[in-house]
Amino acid sequence: MVRGVVQGVGFRPFVYVTASALSLSGSVGNDSAGVAIEVEGAEESLDEFARRLAEDAPPMAVVESLEVVEVPMRGGTGFEITGSTSRPGPRTFASPDVATCADCLRELADPADRRFRHPFITCTNCGPRFTIIKDLPYDRPMTTMAGFEMCGACAREYADPSDRRFHAQPIACPVCGPQLEMVVAESRAYGEPALAVARRMLADGAVLAVKGIGGYHLACDAANEEAVRALRTRKRRGDKPFAVMVRDLDTARSMAEIDDHERALLCGPRRPIVLLARHGRGEVPALAASDGTGGETRHVHVADSVAPGNPDLGVMLPYTPLHVLLFGLDDDAPGPATLVMTSGNLGGEPICFDDDDASNRLAPLVDGWLRHDRPIEVPCDDSVVRVVDGEELAVRRSRGYAPLPVALPFEVPATLAVGADLKNTCLLAEGRYAWLSQHIGDMDDLATLDAFAATESHLERLTGVTPVQLVTDRHPAYRSSRWARDNAATRPVRTVQHHHAHVAAVMAEHGLDGSAPVVGIAFDGTGYGTDGAVWGGEVLICDYKGFERFGHLGYVWLAGGDATVHRPYRMALAHLSAAGIAWDEDLLPVQACPAAERDVLAHQLATGFGCVPTSSVGRLFDAVAALTGMRQVVDYEAQAAIELEAHARAEPAAVEGYSLGLSDANVDGCPLVLDAAPLVRSVVADVRAGVSTGVVSGRLHAGLAAMVRDIAHRVRERNGLETVALTGGVFQNALLLSSSRRLLRADGFRVLTHRHVPPNDGGLALGQVLVGST
Repeated sequence: MVRGVVQGVGFRPFVYVTASALSLSGSVGNDSAGVAIEVEGAEESLDEFARRLAEDAPPMAVVESLEVVEVPMRGGTGFEITGSTSRPGPRTFASPDVATCADCLRELADPADRRFRHPFITCTNCGPRFTIIKDLPYDRPMTTMAGFEMCGACAREYADPSDRRFHAQPIACPVCGPQLEMVVAESRAYGEPALAVARRMLADGAVLAVKGIGGYHLACDAANEEAVRALRTRKRRGDKPFAVMVRDLDTARSMAEIDDHERALLCGPRRPIVLLARHGRGEVPALAASDGTGGETRHVHVADSVAPGNPDLGVMLPYTPLHVLLFGLDDDAPGPATLVMTSGNLGGEPICFDDDDASNRLAPLVDGWLRHDRPIEVPCDDSVVRVVDGEELAVRRSRGYAPLPVALPFEVPATLAVGADLKNTCLLAEGRYAWLSQHIGDMDDLATLDAFAATESHLERLTGVTPVQLVTDRHPAYRSSRWARDNAATRPVRTVQHHHAHVAAVMAEHGLDGSAPVVGIAFDGTGYGTDGAVWGGEVLICDYKGFERFGHLGYVWLAGGDATVHRPYRMALAHLSAAGIAWDEDLLPVQACPAAERDVLAHQLATGFGCVPTSSVGRLFDAVAALTGMRQVVDYEAQAAIELEAHARAEPAAVEGYSLGLSDANVDGCPLVLDAAPLVRSVVADVRAGVSTGVVSGRLHAGLAAMVRDIAHRVRERNGLETVALTGGVFQNALLLSSSRRLLRADGFRVLTHRHVPPNDGGLALGQVLVGST
C-alpha cells in the first residue's frame, strides 16, 4: 500500500508503466487509504520496482509511506489497473488543483492538435483536482466530470498506458468536454465567440464575472483606471488592494522586482498570488514587455487604484487554459496585458462558485458572465504568499495548497478545530496528520457560515475523519465557536486561548513535540485574553499543554470596539492619554476627531465606560499612523500597518529605533510589561519637529524589532530558553519579521517563523488542534 498524495497525480499510470517495463505482473488500484499494488516477478525486478516507487514518482505525487507485505503467488501474466475500493477510517491525501502544465500549453497553441484552443485542456500532470472531487477514491464517477461522457478519442487516450492522459480523470476535448458560455444581458455566445466577446469587453473597460477552477473572479483591465474604479465601487472594496493576473513572466518583471524564489512561486504548479515589491518604491513605471506575439512590445502599467498606497503588488500568472485564452494567443485581437482578478463576491461574502448563485449575487457588480458547465464541488480562493529573506511566508493558504496535510509532531484523536472569525479556515486531524481547509473568509455573514459548514462536511468526506471532539477559540462571542457548540451534539468542545494557538501553530510547523517550552512572541490586532482584555502584544512561555504570560504590551483603553479599529485617530487619542500627552489641536488625530466625539471619548477614557483594556501591537501601529497624519480612517484590516511599512521601506538609510519602557514590576502577574508611552512621546516630538512619515515609521519598526530582541534576552536570562517563535498577523509585516529574525539570530537564538500556514488567524486551527489534544 502506498500512502500520501497518490491520487489525481498520475500515480496509477506511473505504476502501470513501471511494472510493465520491469516485466512484472499484477495490478494497481485506488483505495480510499491510498494506492494498492499487487505485484510479482523476479526478486531483483521487485527491488527495482520498490526503488522507483519511492524515488521516481510523478512530479505532483508525495509518497508518505510504502507498506510492503508478502501475499501468496497468483501467477498470471501482464499488469492491469483495477477498480477502486473504499474502506472506513482515514483516507489518502487528495491532490490540490494544479496549474496547466507545459505539455498542455503547447497543445493548446498548436493548430494541428485536436485540443487546439480547448479551454479545459488537462492531463494526469495538471488541472482541477480538489475542487472537482466529491469523494475518494479519486475516479471520474467521484468527480464533477461524471456528467461528461468521454468521446471515442478521449476514451482511447484514457485507456492507453503510453498516453499522457492514461487514467486522467478530468480528460475531455472540444467534442465531449465542458463548454464556454458568455452571457451579456439577454444575449448568449458559446465557445470561441464567447472568448472573443469577453476579450473585447475587457479591452473596452467592462467588468466581467469569470468562472475558474474554484469559483468566480471579477475581472477588468488593470490598466484602465475607470474600469478599476468601477469594480472597486461595485464590490464595496474601499482601498483594499486588488490582485492582478499578467500574461507572462516578462510582464510581471516589467512591473515589480522578482527574485529567484518569487519566480519559482509565480511559475510553479501552485501559482499563488505573490506579493511583489513594485519598481521605484511604490511607483509602477510604464516599461516595455512582450505582447506575447513575438512582435512589437507594449508599455505595461496598472491603474493607481489597483493597490493605492501599497508598495507591493499581488501578481499571479495564468493557471488555467481559460486564463491563457482570455489573454489571447498569436492570432487573437489584442486584449489587456494585465487583468484585475479578484474574488467573485461582495465585500464580506464568500466567493461565488454556483452558477445560479453567481447570476444573482454578482448581477449588480458585472457587465457579463464568462462561465462554463463544469460544476465546482467546493469553492477555493486564490492563495497569497510573500517571500521574506528567501523564505516563503503564507498569507492565505488555499488553491494549490489545500487540502495537502500538515504533519503533526504527535498523534491526536479525530478532532475538528474551527479556527477564528477572521480569515477563517477549519481543520480536521487524526493520528499524525492535519488537513487544513481552504480559505473560507470572515465569519460575519450568514452565507459564510453556510460555506463553513459545507467546507467542513466536504473535508470530512475527503479525509474519512469523523471528529470525536471539537476545539474552538476561547472568545465567547466568536461565531465559529458558537457553530461548534451548536453542532457538537454529545462531543466535547475544548477552548484554546487565541495567542497560545498562534504559538502552537508555528511550533507544529517546525515539528516540535512540546517536550521543551519556547518563547512565543505573538503580535496581532485582537485576541481574547484570559483576563477578558483584548490581547495582541504577548510574550508567552509555551508548550502545547499550557502557557505562562511572561509579558505584554501595557494596557491602554480600547473604546467602542470596532469603532476604534476602523478609526485609528481614536486609538491615537487613547495612547496620548495613556502617555500623559494633552490633546492639543496641532496633533492631527485630534483634528480628525469631531468635537462631539472627542468629548465622549475623553469621558470614556477617563472613566473606562464602554472600554476594554488592550495590549494590541496592531492598535499601536494604528495610533502611530494617525499621529503621522498618514491614516485617520481605514477601509480594511491592517491598512494603517501596511502603509506604515510602505513608508519605512521607502527610507533607504537605517534609523535609530524608538525605545519602549520595560517594567519588571510584575504587573498583572507578568514579570515584564512593555510601556508604549516613551515611544508615543518620541513620535509626537518627531511629528512636531517635521520628521517625515518614512523616518517615523522606520524608527517604529526598528524599535519594535529591538524590543523583540530585548524580550528574548530577558527570558533567556531568567528561564534559559533559546528558541523564539514569532507569530500573529503583525508578523506578516516583512520589514518587522526580517529585522526581528536577523537580530535574534545574530544573538544566537533559534527563531521559528511560519512557512506553510499563515501567521494570521488563517493558521490558528493548526495550533488549536494540538493544544486541544494535550
